[in-house]
Amino acid sequence: MARTDTRNFSKYWQDPDIPGLSLLCADFTTHDYAPHTHDAYVIAVTEQGGAEFKSRGLVARAHNSALLVFNPQEPHSSRLGASDRWRYRAFYLTDGAMRCVQRGLGIEHAPYFCSNLFRDEELIADFAVLHRSIENNESAFAVRSQLYLAFGKLFQRHSSPFFRAEKATYEQALTDRIVAYMREHYAQDISLDTLAASFSLTPFQMIRCFNRTVGLPPHSYLTQIRLRVACRLLRQGRSFAVSAHAVGFYDQSAFNKHFKRAYGITPRQFLAAAA
Repeated sequence: MARTDTRNFSKYWQDPDIPGLSLLCADFTTHDYAPHTHDAYVIAVTEQGGAEFKSRGLVARAHNSALLVFNPQEPHSSRLGASDRWRYRAFYLTDGAMRCVQRGLGIEHAPYFCSNLFRDEELIADFAVLHRSIENNESAFAVRSQLYLAFGKLFQRHSSPFFRAEKATYEQALTDRIVAYMREHYAQDISLDTLAASFSLTPFQMIRCFNRTVGLPPHSYLTQIRLRVACRLLRQGRSFAVSAHAVGFYDQSAFNKHFKRAYGITPRQFLAAAA
């Protein structure tokens, strides 16, 4: 994989053998990630430098001896802090990819992680090797073997065997309904007042409900939905302007600004990396 001298570079690709498994190779010197969530499990290993990240109300440091793991929909943010560079590799596993891993491991329930940082040098090395094996298009047999070994160790050592999802509270159920509405109508010009009124809430009540259940304000969550759809459209060959308009951004400039803030690269850089 070719490197760039800008040190503001990301490379995305997918494992064709496991639908829903995406990989990222990032190299940043200036970018900070605003609070956000992912629809997928995130596992990341630092290769050089590091960053400060905030999750669960705590601030910790990503570095070479730290394995980062985030559950789906878990809010977190990061910034370079005292470091002048952060080069890392990450895995993103949607529900479909996680089910493939579960079947291979023979486990019934998806894991839950009660911490985001694990000091496990053996596992850090395993995930770094797995990431490079997929990047270098090594044999599917070898990659799949490495994948089951790495994830098997991760689940056995660090996932919580006692966690069970609690029954949805009224606020969580209400948030789920609002999110479903956003996913269906993301391309429309949704106002905060109109959205809140649709669920018999005041804007303040809806913002408070979102912050308690999701950890993000409604507008930030809607922006993430729009950006994820835009990424799919760009991969399908849609133009920047068409993709921006299709997901609800009022112009391409706003689209570029939100894209850069969320991912650390512009839509054009993303498309070049995805190619």
